Amino acid sequence: MQFAIDKVGQWSDEQDFKVEAERMKQYAAATNDPIPAHANGELAPPVFSVVPVWDAMGAAVAEVTPADAFPFVVHGEQDMYFHKPIVPGAVLRSRAAPIGIHVKQSGTTVVSRMETRDESGELVNEQYSVTFFRGVTGGEGKGESAPEHRFPEELRSADPAAVAEQTFDLDQTYRYSAASGDKVPIHLDEEFAKSVGLPGIIIHGLCTMAFTSWAAIGELAAGEPKLLKRLAVRFSKPVLPGETMTTRFWPAGERDGKTAYAFESTNPAGDAVIKDGVAEITI
Repeated sequence: MQFAIDKVGQWSDEQDFKVEAERMKQYAAATNDPIPAHANGELAPPVFSVVPVWDAMGAAVAEVTPADAFPFVVHGEQDMYFHKPIVPGAVLRSRAAPIGIHVKQSGTTVVSRMETRDESGELVNEQYSVTFFRGVTGGEGKGESAPEHRFPEELRSADPAAVAEQTFDLDQTYRYSAASGDKVPIHLDEEFAKSVGLPGIIIHGLCTMAFTSWAAIGELAAGEPKLLKRLAVRFSKPVLPGETMTTRFWPAGERDGKTAYAFESTNPAGDAVIKDGVAEITI
């Protein structure tokens, strides 16, 4: 199956998004976010950054992907860099581009890059998304890889700097779908989820990422959202409604005025649901 390598690097047109306090508060509530500035609509939660780029991100992947490959798609990774907070009343302008197609023995990945700017043209955030098409091989690849964020295995010999336990509600996926616009049926339709080999409805990957964002802010940044400058994850295994996720953070050095923390999130069985996590906090 040949992906459209000739379209790699082509940016979409900009899409405008008017930020509303109620939408921000809805997203915070849908991700159980306890940070006061998020809950009261003063600042958008970090992972809310995906909402303005959602359509452009999907279109970037669709632009290069054969239709026959989509039944095999999974969200592999998301990496967010935060330059300015998202505030109510802002008009954001976002664009996306597929920047890399990489063919492997296990499947093909599409790497997309998104940029969101404010009305003055200042960069608000940058994001990278990796979409994986299981078992889709053959054809040629081209372009860039996403920024690296592998977990340093030597850290496991030390105690984590912080541990957070978070439980997903039974209705979490329905609330998250309404707040985010992500209506993929494996998160909403029990029968459909089972028909594609899942045990049932699963939590959205970006919802699990949002949970790690407020854990990082609360445990590592003294509850101050503006100190979180990067959050990156690799989605490893589904989380189910009602399950408790445990996230462990390890210090991983300082760079450019920020402290990096490597993290991993596990389900009740001890299986990693998020791997290769990175949170960077302004010192």
